[in-house]
Amino acid sequence: MNRLSGAEALVRMLDLYGVRHLFGLCGDTSLPFYDALVRIEHGIHHILTRDERHAAYMADAYARVSGRPGVCEGPSGGGATYILPGVVEANESSVPVLALNTDVAVTARGRYALTELDQGALFRPLTKWNGVVERAEMLPAMLRRAFREMTTGRPGAVHLALPFDVQKAPVEEEEVWADARHERFPACRTAPDPAAVEDAARALLSAERPLAICGGGVVASGAEAALAALAERLDMPVATAISGQGSIPETHPLSVGVVGSNGGTLETRALVDAADLVLFVGCRGGSVTTERWRHPAPGEVRVVHIDLDPAVIGANYPTEVAIVADARLALEALLEAVSAAPPQDRKSRIEVAALRARKFAA
Repeated sequence: MNRLSGAEALVRMLDLYGVRHLFGLCGDTSLPFYDALVRIEHGIHHILTRDERHAAYMADAYARVSGRPGVCEGPSGGGATYILPGVVEANESSVPVLALNTDVAVTARGRYALTELDQGALFRPLTKWNGVVERAEMLPAMLRRAFREMTTGRPGAVHLALPFDVQKAPVEEEEVWADARHERFPACRTAPDPAAVEDAARALLSAERPLAICGGGVVASGAEAALAALAERLDMPVATAISGQGSIPETHPLSVGVVGSNGGTLETRALVDAADLVLFVGCRGGSVTTERWRHPAPGEVRVVHIDLDPAVIGANYPTEVAIVADARLALEALLEAVSAAPPQDRKSRIEVAALRARKFAA
């Protein structure tokens, strides 16, 4: 039976998961991993960074533009603390990033080894999932779980700690395989409840001044075309959170731009306040987007909320219709549901054009 070292198994599995870019830099605890990168054949291009902070942010950016998980790596101790800020940003922004930190040997724990740090405790409250590979035979299953956690449900950042001796210990080659479903995100799309879609369609068609506010979930889902088609069918203006930029082209005649305390204007606030129904899509409705939950005002506007995370819906606003689903599938279903009614003409394009003129004249 063939065996690989833990470090070789890691490189082989990253390659099997389609990882083609790896951001990071070496430290003494990472030497077995770097040896494996040189020794075995793979298709991974390693990008050397100035320090671990840059590695994490580069992995985040790569994931956002590629639709694949970003992977960064660094050594133990300060390497873990430096990689942390970018991992937190990725997790809070629902971006799949795998952070790998090597660590002191398991046998050296508690003996005042240089750069010893409890990585499991450090990353636990700040990632979607994290783990410490205590034995080499655990590595394949834990890496598969890392990719599964990153790419399913609400995407997020994960962290694995790889002790020095675990990188050198043997792994059975037959355990080294990847689940191709988790090479990209979203890996498994959640379909909407048809009854909720019908309720949402009726609510949108009955509204006089509907407004969509979109977060990062639209772009992550690839729902831009479905959003634009729905907005055009309903003649509904579309605003975005900062994280939702790109959901609709800024030049689209129904695009309002960013709303909220970081990027919004008095003109965009007035449009939010005038809405009688707000459609949140892939958006948490957090403090920045809603100017500390005042625009729109809770209880004074009807809310239809689409989000993949059920914990988000109803957290800040009473919700008339909740759709727990992938943004693209939900918007496509909504578009089909409203298509039975005639296209709406609320003169929204004229209103948005006037809003833009006022905003850019200020």
